[in-house]
Amino acid sequence: MIDLDYLAFLENILTENRKANFLKVLENRTKHFTVAVEDVYQMHNTSAVMRSCEVFGIQELNVIEQRFGKRIDKEIALGAQKWVDINRFDSVSGCLSNLKSKGYQIIATTPHEKDCMLEDFDITKPSALFFGTEKEGLSQEIMDNADGFLKIPMVGFTESLNISVSAAIIIQNLTNRLRRSDIDWKLTDEEILAKRLDWAKNSIRDIKRIEERYYQDNPR
Repeated sequence: MIDLDYLAFLENILTENRKANFLKVLENRTKHFTVAVEDVYQMHNTSAVMRSCEVFGIQELNVIEQRFGKRIDKEIALGAQKWVDINRFDSVSGCLSNLKSKGYQIIATTPHEKDCMLEDFDITKPSALFFGTEKEGLSQEIMDNADGFLKIPMVGFTESLNISVSAAIIIQNLTNRLRRSDIDWKLTDEEILAKRLDWAKNSIRDIKRIEERYYQDNPR
């Protein structure tokens, strides 16, 4: 449960404009779609995908670091790590199991004999969109466990796009269609409260000292 008194205390520290921006952004946040990146070697690409998630309203990014354990490049993410939830996994199986338990279908973003063009993709089902490594694409484990395959229509000589570009195109298209639909895609009231609390804490300097002082004065 969210400590509403603590939330009110923190939000009183913020400006009215800041609080209004939080509510405006949260109105367009969704967990109907989530994004997963697998063993992306170039750190700035993962960071750029995170930034696209933030810009287009995807609340959660899942990062599989089975082979290449790297920090998120904060310079490329440009603060997006403060507003997007990062779920880290050290194995493909762990990530797949977690997302399936949450009710997501697994969608591999790669050309496949049973693939679906982006504009034809069914947005009604909660979906986890998987993006693979720059050179090798998605692993066979993900391909074998995928419920569907999605690709971007291309008409040039080049047969592939950089992962960060692909993610931006797909996320923008699907979230835009989602917001125009009558699907129940928004965060729940409880999820919005949780994000208001997280974002307030992320916005206040010396939050640990303030939190300690608050609970000293207001013991649970």
